[in-house]
Amino acid sequence: MTPLPDRVAALAAAALDAPVDDVRALLAPPRDRGRADLALPCFQIAKRRGANPVEVARAAAAAIAVAPPLAEVEAAGPYLNFTFEAGAIAEEVVGGAIAADAGYGTSDEGAGKTVVVDFSSPNIAKPFGIHHLRSTVIGAAIGRVLRARGYAVEGVNHLGDWGTQFGQLIVAYRRWGDERRLDGEGIPYLLELYVRFNEEKEAAPELQDEARAAFRALEAGDADCRALWARFKEVSEAEFRRVYDILGVTFEHFTGESFYEDKMPEVLAELEASGLLEQSDDATVVNLEDDGLGVSLVKKGDDSTLYVTRDLAAAIHRHRTFGFHKALYVVGAAQSLHFKQLFRILEKLGKPFAGDMVHVPFGLLRFKDGKMSTRQGKVIFLEEVLDRAVELARKIIEEKNPDLSDRDRVARQVGIGAVVFNDLKSRRVKDVTFDWDEVLSFEGDTGPYLQYTHARCANIFRKAGRAPEERAADVDYGRLELEPERELIRVIGQLGDHVRRAAEEYEPSIVAQYLLSTAARFNRFYNDDRCRVVGADPETREARLALVRATQITLRNGLALLGLEAPDEM
Repeated sequence: MTPLPDRVAALAAAALDAPVDDVRALLAPPRDRGRADLALPCFQIAKRRGANPVEVARAAAAAIAVAPPLAEVEAAGPYLNFTFEAGAIAEEVVGGAIAADAGYGTSDEGAGKTVVVDFSSPNIAKPFGIHHLRSTVIGAAIGRVLRARGYAVEGVNHLGDWGTQFGQLIVAYRRWGDERRLDGEGIPYLLELYVRFNEEKEAAPELQDEARAAFRALEAGDADCRALWARFKEVSEAEFRRVYDILGVTFEHFTGESFYEDKMPEVLAELEASGLLEQSDDATVVNLEDDGLGVSLVKKGDDSTLYVTRDLAAAIHRHRTFGFHKALYVVGAAQSLHFKQLFRILEKLGKPFAGDMVHVPFGLLRFKDGKMSTRQGKVIFLEEVLDRAVELARKIIEEKNPDLSDRDRVARQVGIGAVVFNDLKSRRVKDVTFDWDEVLSFEGDTGPYLQYTHARCANIFRKAGRAPEERAADVDYGRLELEPERELIRVIGQLGDHVRRAAEEYEPSIVAQYLLSTAARFNRFYNDDRCRVVGADPETREARLALVRATQITLRNGLALLGLEAPDEM
């Protein structure tokens, strides 16, 4: 059966004498709550004709014959509003969600196209701090959303595992290192050595020269330097992977800057051949001042390479390997200039894929009370934040539901989910404030609120004495005609549109805000005495159970896109 929006698009296109695809692209849920199910803005169509959009909408409304499943077509200013019969819209949306189940909200729009998503990318030998959370969860969510739209996604963890700082760490370890402490303490011990080096060099500046020499030796392949560096990398990656497991984040490629070590000579040669390299203060640069982008350093005076050199090599390698449709860099807004320089250099090299590379920036994460310090003083370990979130969630659950079985598992789902959702619920370019009381609340715009709403759906089925997956052979969807039911059906039907928008804008908050709207509509339905589920007559009961199941599927699938689990009990 042709989906209702497609049928409406065909009717409206005929009345407007406009291409069906253009009309379908404009159809969307009305901005204002009301009785209409779909709205068509007539601005673009009217502009092409040189006509008044209000008159265009009015004429089209008069030309469209109202017949089932349409219940009403009306012009509302420059908009055409369409309302369906209760049974028709409920059967399409609710029945469709239940039939699709785990696939509800997905699409094959991106089939055959690959998107590379570069995200997280912590520096080895340094703590996986709270400041890495945003890139990690935003990048992972974007990847899931793109997969839901049918794209092949290559998630890359571009580890910071190369550079002068490793010369510093090699020097520090040679002078003060203890293998037993490294085995037992891991990254915190490496951080201690790194801090000590930077303190000691204030009184002994020659340490910095020694560190530069150590990094040159590392780049040249010195066996001892390579062995120490490999050891630091091994220790770091083990700790990183543990945190990623906690967050449920995975990567297709766990390759850092060092992976491109043997690919940088080609890049430097190409830059030279293109006449882009200049010497400046004993360094090799690409001058981008005519583009308003300053000067980009590609090689130091001692011939050691820099971030942009490795990023150029990575971009070229990724296009050769994946032939990507888009390459995304989920990196903080503070690095905007770096990516503008990177993309412009690729343009100057004549790379046809330069226009397909996108910096996906985000704001800072701040703690409301400025607390949450660690034994290192300045670095806030992400794992400590997650552990505390789980601990606080467990205490709240014990107070609210002391008889809950498997409290530890649910506390983990709620605590981790609370931290992740707090990061994703706002537009990514905005700074995020971390407030423990707000993050873990079971009310308001929080992850626990959404998870609790999902659990509430599951509880209705427990009261009905059946599994959510069970359904009656015949459901009279026409029973779902009360306004709280209609409102809930409308919002459930919008999941796919919101996933599409989130993919187009690389904006997970679109899904997060949609889920909050869905939960709000469901809770209005749940708290309305007219909408009793278990106590309703048999036919109405079956229809409402189907509506609850569709809500549950919508919440579960949406939460999964953001990286949250959906508990059945809380």
